[in-house]
Amino acid sequence: MLEQTLGDLRDEHTRSGKGELFDHLKVFLTGDEDAPTYAEIARHLGMSEDAVKMAVSRLRKRFRETLRAQIAHTVANPADADDELRHLLAALA
Repeated sequence: MLEQTLGDLRDEHTRSGKGELFDHLKVFLTGDEDAPTYAEIARHLGMSEDAVKMAVSRLRKRFRETLRAQIAHTVANPADADDELRHLLAALA
């Protein structure tokens, strides 16, 4: 489910011309300990560090929304999606 969500986000960013940005920022979704700093990504992409921080914040929000939508398709009652999402995130923590 997590890989599907990442794939959906990758496709979404590619369609909007932001595939390279997604490729650099996805490490902030996966918890990669070797992740570059915001400053390093900013230099590489020619962005400000604040712009990278905002892009990461937006990406995390879209990740949660997309993952929740994926979960909603797996539960009998869509209202249970939030509980399932909390359980999944707690298990991954």
